[in-house]
Amino acid sequence: MRIVIVGGVAGGMSCAARARRLDESAEIIVLERGEHVSYANCGLPYFVGGEIADPAQLLVQTPRSLRAALNLDVRTRHEVTGLDAEERVVTVETPDGTERIGYDALVLAPGAQAARPPIPGLDSPRVRTLRTVEDAIALREQVETGARRAIVLGAGFIGIEAAEALARQGLDVTVVELAGHVLPPLEAELAALVADELRSLGVGIITGIGAAGVQRGVEHDIVRLGDGTLLPADIVVLSAGVRPDTAVFEQAGARCERGAIVVDEHGRTSLPGVWAVGDATVSTDAVTGIRRPLALAGPANRAGRLVADDVLRPGAARPIPHPVGTAIVRVGSLTAALTGANRAALDAAGIGYRTIHLHPNQHAGYFPGAAQLHLILHLREDDGLLLGAQAVGAEGVDKRIDVLGTAIRAGMTVEDLIDLDLAYSPPYGQAKDPVNLAGMVGENLRTGTLSLWYPQDVDRVLAGALVLDTRSRAEFATGHLPGALNVPHTELRERLDEVRAAAAGRPVRVMCASGVRSAIAHRVLAQAGIDSASLSGGILTLRAALGDRAAELLRFEGATQDA
Repeated sequence: MRIVIVGGVAGGMSCAARARRLDESAEIIVLERGEHVSYANCGLPYFVGGEIADPAQLLVQTPRSLRAALNLDVRTRHEVTGLDAEERVVTVETPDGTERIGYDALVLAPGAQAARPPIPGLDSPRVRTLRTVEDAIALREQVETGARRAIVLGAGFIGIEAAEALARQGLDVTVVELAGHVLPPLEAELAALVADELRSLGVGIITGIGAAGVQRGVEHDIVRLGDGTLLPADIVVLSAGVRPDTAVFEQAGARCERGAIVVDEHGRTSLPGVWAVGDATVSTDAVTGIRRPLALAGPANRAGRLVADDVLRPGAARPIPHPVGTAIVRVGSLTAALTGANRAALDAAGIGYRTIHLHPNQHAGYFPGAAQLHLILHLREDDGLLLGAQAVGAEGVDKRIDVLGTAIRAGMTVEDLIDLDLAYSPPYGQAKDPVNLAGMVGENLRTGTLSLWYPQDVDRVLAGALVLDTRSRAEFATGHLPGALNVPHTELRERLDEVRAAAAGRPVRVMCASGVRSAIAHRVLAQAGIDSASLSGGILTLRAALGDRAAELLRFEGATQDA
């Protein structure tokens, strides 16, 4: 049996390796149009930044090593330019000319190309993408030959990693993002923490506006933004997303949606004897059901293995699961990660949900090095099913998001998190791990033990409710909402009459630093018959969600309203 695989890296090479392990007699040909068939594309920014010193470290396997270990016929600089599915033949442009290669089974793993929006001037030699080893080497050469100013167009995962890498090399870096905040998949209140960390690294941030053009110059280029701002640049990194590289196969009759190849649960395309895998295929989101391409290495790698199973063991292969979309990025001293759906995806899918914010320590507070973990969970409104989770923090983010991603895959509800038996020792966690704690908060919310209000409610709350701030007097003086009454939570029981008088029949909306003390106060108020709700995530979340508006809205005088 001859299996031809178009494209290497994650999906293609995973499929090729699994196919060989299943069938020693199969002829397996891998056609890769680039110079490298198996490289660490996720490591490219770290080479640009100097943390990976030798580009050879980016090469996971070579054609020679793959021939020796797995007896794979890997052909680099072989670009597939045509497909005849009826004759089961692909047309290939090679260094020695055009060749036609027949197959019994064809697996398409062409990946995606960097998206190039219709911006004049992107053909400048100073404009680079960061998708291949050659891209990374070229960027590093520009850095080492005197580049001092870099503009990164796009603040997604790769854009953020590129910005940090260039800043690490001493360049003056500015990130330009068309969306309203950096890392658009992240919720705004967590993205604000990432933006602050980028600024601490010396990276400038411009959001809510895009590039309108790149003007080529002799000594440097000029990036012109949509509002007329001009930014000089020795390097321009284009990181505006990716698009599936599928034109050849769509022309051959493969069914596509939004430019991506449509496949069934085993990776089979609409063409007989043809499978597809990876960034170039349509994925169905496990939470929302929305269909779209998903450019993540993990799902592509695992799907490649399952496609090989279906090619060689039809009828026995497990179906390819719908991806949860777990992703993570390092930004300076912080880590940001997410899994499942965010608000925008849930809103687009019309799914009702509730949100909780927590700011627990990543390990026991009495153990040195304790630091806050900023955590958001979305749960389905009717039954508490976990829909999505995000976290930002200095430590422990990866552990919690991996657990929560597993919980989403397992179809757990927020209450199920309470009973997860997670490893505990003071240097690593808490007896009530942040994941367990999230379950407890979620259960309280679903049972009515806790009522929440959110930063987006602030104007309505200020107009029609009494804000009760349960922080200490010193904390209150560092910034509070206008008209707020400051009653530390330890004094609340003795001052309930004062709260009633100040509320004058209005509902009471409670807040503190992170939501813990206000939740305690809420229980006191609710059991005293007062209409009460606690600010989700406290003023930590409020400040992040308000962004620049926080300085205008918050008051910084002493606790003058404290009776």
